[in-house]
Amino acid sequence: MSRFALAALCAVLAAPVLATEPLEVRLAIQDHKFEPAELKVPAGQKIKLLIENRDDSAEEFESLELNREKIVGPNATIIVYTGPLEPGRYPYFGEFHMDTAQGVVVAE
Repeated sequence: MSRFALAALCAVLAAPVLATEPLEVRLAIQDHKFEPAELKVPAGQKIKLLIENRDDSAEEFESLELNREKIVGPNATIIVYTGPLEPGRYPYFGEFHMDTAQGVVVAE
């Protein structure tokens, strides 16, 4: 098999893998609040949440509906994978500052 044919075959086989890459979405914690408080994502797609804590104290990203719970250290970033999601609203909160750290993922 020629190098060109081998390269073409590899590209064809890799295409489905690239098509299933998760959508990267950024979420920040600042002043004990999530920014943005509402994340809109496409339904039916795997999501890679990059959660950056800009505060000097730890926070916990938690969502009962997403079945996720993870500590975000002060001035640190974590990754949380979720989905694919059905259309709907998926609330999340910061357990250490529940009065201010509230948000929702909206899958459309």
